[in-house]
Amino acid sequence: MIRNGARLRSQVCDAMVIVVKASESLADLRCGGAPMLPVGTEPGVGATLDPAFAGGAIMGKRYVDETGAEVLVTKGGAGALSVGATLLALKESKTLPASD
Repeated sequence: MIRNGARLRSQVCDAMVIVVKASESLADLRCGGAPMLPVGTEPGVGATLDPAFAGGAIMGKRYVDETGAEVLVTKGGAGALSVGATLLALKESKTLPASD
């Protein structure tokens, strides 16, 4: 199981993430359609970006799934983040109250 603080990298682009809130669903975390690997692990031969998952991951943004799992993108890339075939949603930032 993937734990909080785990650093993962994409096999098909430059994207890197840190797990903020772990969940069982992150066992199938993918980027660009290919499974993500721990940082320092070499990507598999022949892994290519799936055009259906080429939406991109934006550096500094948090992505969540329906189970509450959350990842922070530390390096952007061309691949979109997903759990299996389900794309992760961009976490909306909370607006701060106005100060007078």
